[in-house]
Amino acid sequence: MSVRLIDSLVTTEPLAELFSDRSVLRAMLEFEVALARAQVSLGMVPPSAAEAIAAAARVENFAVADLSRRAGRAGTLTIPLVEMLREQVRQESPLAADFVHFGATSQDVADTALVLLLKRAQPILENDLRRVEEALVHRIEEHRHTVMLGRTLLQAAPPVTFGLKAAGWLAAVRRSQRRLTSSFLEALVVQFGGASGTLAALGDQGLAVAKTLAGELNLTLPEAPWHSQRDRLAALVSACAILTGSLGKMARDISLLMQTEVAEVAEPGGEGRGGSSTMPHKHNPVGCILTLAAAHRMPGLVASFLSGMLQEHERAAGGWQAEWPTVADVLQGTGVAAASMAEVVEGLTVDATRMRSNIRATHGLIFAEKAMMLLSRKIGRKEAKKILDQAVRGSALAQRSLSDVLAEIPEVTRHLDGEALRTLDSPEDYLGATQSLIRGLLAAERSGKKEG
Repeated sequence: MSVRLIDSLVTTEPLAELFSDRSVLRAMLEFEVALARAQVSLGMVPPSAAEAIAAAARVENFAVADLSRRAGRAGTLTIPLVEMLREQVRQESPLAADFVHFGATSQDVADTALVLLLKRAQPILENDLRRVEEALVHRIEEHRHTVMLGRTLLQAAPPVTFGLKAAGWLAAVRRSQRRLTSSFLEALVVQFGGASGTLAALGDQGLAVAKTLAGELNLTLPEAPWHSQRDRLAALVSACAILTGSLGKMARDISLLMQTEVAEVAEPGGEGRGGSSTMPHKHNPVGCILTLAAAHRMPGLVASFLSGMLQEHERAAGGWQAEWPTVADVLQGTGVAAASMAEVVEGLTVDATRMRSNIRATHGLIFAEKAMMLLSRKIGRKEAKKILDQAVRGSALAQRSLSDVLAEIPEVTRHLDGEALRTLDSPEDYLGATQSLIRGLLAAERSGKKEG
């Protein structure tokens, strides 16, 4: 299916199809068919009735526009859908029509249909997240020794490696993915409670129907109906938002590294990708842009869902009805972020030469900390800082290397030999525990252990 123009930047084709009218309708009809079959297996409904319901419950039998109009008057999509399904069944079997939606309530259908859509969304998200992870692991191994500027508060700082930066991205994505997987596991539960959540309409068969229905739909049976308890969905929505935030952090870093005056990495190009309508030289970070757009929208969507959790008694007036579009937007936003960053990282170009050039452009000022640590061991921190403050100012004003300026200060040369000053601005000599940190991030996150 084609994506609506207004949604073209906020979803992917697979997820747009998943949350399309036909897909939503198919999931709701799937509930009705599964309910009838569950009741047949328990001897509550004649097999012919379930067969008639299944035959009628085809998407093409329903006018979506009419269903949508009637839903607005009913306050739920389920009421007109059940009426239309019952009428379809009645045309073939008046007896079977009486068993349509037998013992269920409107929210049972709507909630379970939403859960079925979530279940189908999970592998779509996981596939793109797997691509992100595999591509990041490759980048880490490729660039674990590629030195680059560290940047704190958007200012140049002591060096890091691109491998360490990418390992940080990977660790956050893996942690977020574990939260998401756990949240899906909790959320993929059937909803079946009847009018007040007691299954009273089905007598002593209520729990048996619920269990069989869950089996028919390959969903988990929760301990009780959850009509006004929305914590499972809230956890899933929040996990999606955290994951999208982790992807957004990666997108923010990459887009900043793509700035013209930085130019250390570049997104993949291609026909129609990253260009400008007026500036032929532009190579815009479009994958990062789509991810950042999704991440910007998430806090509002999560807040909307959480505010709707304050639901009244056994059935909500407004809170539940607000959820579907919010959940759909959250899942699609997460999906477009995952798919976009998978494409970005898979085709990312890393310019190691430019990274080293940007280090050199600081004239060694990023190694002032190193110089102060070396000197403070000899003359104390207070005096060392005083000397380094003076040397840093001199280096910046004269655009000379910090090591050359330090070499002209007697108090420095009295305590630091020529070799120490010559190697002062070697980034490889000031990476600390970088390689151990990379190994730790990879090993801990791969095994699922928490960081210490």
